[in-house]
Amino acid sequence: MFADQKPLIVQGDGTIFFEVDKDPDHLCRDRLLRFSELIKSPEHVHTYKITPLAIWNAASSGITLEEIMDVLLQYSKYSIPSNVEINIRDWYSRYGKIKLVRDPEKLEETEHVEKIPDSIYLVSGDSVVIQELLSRKSVAQYVTSRISPSCIELRSIYRGRLKQALIKVGYPVEDRVGYLPGDPMDFDLRKVTLKGEELSIRPYQKEAVESFVHGSKSGIIVLPSGSGKTVVGMTVMNRIRENTLIITTGTVAVRQWISELLDKTSLSPGMIGEYTGDNKEILPVTVTTYQTLTYSPRKKNSDEETQETDNVIPDNFSDEPSVNLDRYPHLDIFRSRNWGIIIYDEVHLLPAPVFRITTEIQAKKRLGLTATLIREDGKEEDAFSLIGPKKYDAPWKDLEKQGWIATAFCHEVRVKFPNDEYKMQYAVAPPRIKYRIAAENPMKLEALKSILYRLSGDDSVLIIGDYIEQLEIIASDLKAPLITGKMKNSLREKLYADFRSGSVKLLVVSKVANYAIDLPDANVAIQVSGTFGSRQEEAQRLGRLLRPKSSGTSANFYSIVTRDTVDQDFSMRRQMFLTERGYKYDIMDHSELLRDIQSVEEDE
Repeated sequence: MFADQKPLIVQGDGTIFFEVDKDPDHLCRDRLLRFSELIKSPEHVHTYKITPLAIWNAASSGITLEEIMDVLLQYSKYSIPSNVEINIRDWYSRYGKIKLVRDPEKLEETEHVEKIPDSIYLVSGDSVVIQELLSRKSVAQYVTSRISPSCIELRSIYRGRLKQALIKVGYPVEDRVGYLPGDPMDFDLRKVTLKGEELSIRPYQKEAVESFVHGSKSGIIVLPSGSGKTVVGMTVMNRIRENTLIITTGTVAVRQWISELLDKTSLSPGMIGEYTGDNKEILPVTVTTYQTLTYSPRKKNSDEETQETDNVIPDNFSDEPSVNLDRYPHLDIFRSRNWGIIIYDEVHLLPAPVFRITTEIQAKKRLGLTATLIREDGKEEDAFSLIGPKKYDAPWKDLEKQGWIATAFCHEVRVKFPNDEYKMQYAVAPPRIKYRIAAENPMKLEALKSILYRLSGDDSVLIIGDYIEQLEIIASDLKAPLITGKMKNSLREKLYADFRSGSVKLLVVSKVANYAIDLPDANVAIQVSGTFGSRQEEAQRLGRLLRPKSSGTSANFYSIVTRDTVDQDFSMRRQMFLTERGYKYDIMDHSELLRDIQSVEEDE
């Protein structure tokens, strides 16, 4: 490959410019994604960044330093700046440079231990590193004593907090202390489900499971929505065979997990408990929600525990030295049984109180499941240190090509304000209000109707938005059911069931439908407003469409935005994650849709 045909330009600050048209088979992009982060993704030139966390995730997943350097050397137009190569080698070498162990004389990892001792040890083959860490107050506060130049002692209760402190100073620790066994639980995966379908674990699901069970049994598996993360979770459970706590995003998701476990495993109903605002069962397999765990009696709304709100992530949790169980009484569930493994579904949404309790339960095996590791609060490092490193990440487009998820097309429809009064209102509004004015632009309803006009009567359509008043107007105008966080779970589940059966073809939904909702035949989603520039939300909303369709049809994801406003700016940021995964957005003006409709009507 001649230099001018190579797609990469590596900058001295670790930024990489990637020329899209010079990588038609995506070979370079797919390899680049394994050790760098996407920053910008306009149509022709994407910008990536090599960061310590990206390199540490690559190292933890078994990617060698030679493989990283080979990608850069093979595809870069120009020579790689020497400081970039030095940084990559330095960051890579830091993964595993320090280790947490039970016995400084025995560094080998043991999967199960009968007891975690009161004291554990931080060791390194480099005594200078130990000295450097001791000079850091954030680390030294957890140290009991220095045993030798290469070993320091700390209390085991600080295991999680030390790991957090270490990654923040640039040293991701390799935790070899081991895990306490949970109470045993014997069950099998069914060969034929109760629904009469053959249960076959797909190749990528097997790879994901093996990546978790053959290694330190704490980490995160990244798979697109619709690809069967629940099957991966229950297969891991089957390999571990110990009491399991599953935490997910809402009561509907809890009941879907329970339904899937009963359908696909030999677990009986008496073995699976629902711990939500409606039920408080703690059984060998217990499924609960982040909202339930972070419920506080101090909250003003008395029904907060039983009704899921549209705010999935609670307010920031103060940096207390430990979790106040009086303030969050349901967090005591972590200690109510001898759990062997804790599964964090949609781990990118892990709220701060649960993050905090996770620092205290490092002796438990932990599995995070997610479609995207992006956290809009920037706490990716905490997920790495407290849940574990990324174990597996399947390219979305690869699964699409293999037919495991639906082919999806993304569209952005741009609309104008209806008149000068709206333009002036937007122009003089403070920044945060600007977004809401643009997001609730009434012209979006007209664009929405234009999109619906183009669809066939066989399409199953979700209209998704953030602002309840906007959704109420849309639902009333279209005479469609509206689902929000205030709706009772029983009614919500009935509407989802009607949608699955085809008796309801159009649903208007708030952000409660972003996560873990099983609507396999939904093939069109129209987004009228979102949570500012949330990339994770964009990915989750597309994910509602990615289950393979029984009809074999493709999926279409529309996002309606107000032209030349912060709504359009946020939309560009929201699209970044999906563009990184190989999706392209075609951009059209509302006027184009109107012309298409007029042309069809004239032909008729």
